[in-house]
Amino acid sequence: MADQGPPPAESNPWWEGHPDLLPPDPDLRVLHQREYLVRAWKVDGATMMIRGAVMDLKPGQDIARRIAAAGGVDGGGPLTIHHMVVDLFVTYPDLVVAGAEVAIEVHPQPSCPSISANYDQLIGLPIARGFTHKVRELFGGPRGCTHTTALLQAMAPVALQCVFSMRGGDDGPDAEWYSGGSRPAMEFMRDTCHVWSGSGELWKTVEAGGSPPMPLFMRSRLTAAGLDGGAVEMDQ
Repeated sequence: MADQGPPPAESNPWWEGHPDLLPPDPDLRVLHQREYLVRAWKVDGATMMIRGAVMDLKPGQDIARRIAAAGGVDGGGPLTIHHMVVDLFVTYPDLVVAGAEVAIEVHPQPSCPSISANYDQLIGLPIARGFTHKVRELFGGPRGCTHTTALLQAMAPVALQCVFSMRGGDDGPDAEWYSGGSRPAMEFMRDTCHVWSGSGELWKTVEAGGSPPMPLFMRSRLTAAGLDGGAVEMDQ
């Protein structure tokens, strides 16, 4: 899978203008920042690519002062402590890892990247119930990189978020993900949270052949467009 390479750059990124993730900073001294970013693409009708990254930053003013005291010059910019990138190629609709690449870009010790090849054990794992436990079992503690393993646990739910989206696109647009999708697709959601509890009202609706209510983000989008939920046909 490695020869597929990253998706082409976009001249007008679709994510421009998205809301800030964090509220404004409080008036306090910053100690540390950790960033996670996970993004997914449709490779073809049977494969999705999920790319995740984690980065740790620390303020650089303290080390800049020490450098200045020793006669050096430093601008005081943030220090990048960790930067790890993981590419997963996941099959659809069964959600099994078909390819995995780990790049440890910034690390505190020279030997940190030597563990990267250990993550080949991801290949063949299903991303479903039990994935997080299996990742801890395979890569927890001295068997892996703490930060890469934590990143994987943040990436797995993105595959589930892509189940409905994979049903649409250039190969045959379909809006099932707006209204909840087909019963097999929704099966991935059962018992993933309190809303999708197998004993809850929403799942009882699904079992009776109905669809979940339109998601709030879709309702808001329609309202902003001057429409109501019944004004846009969401199913084929």
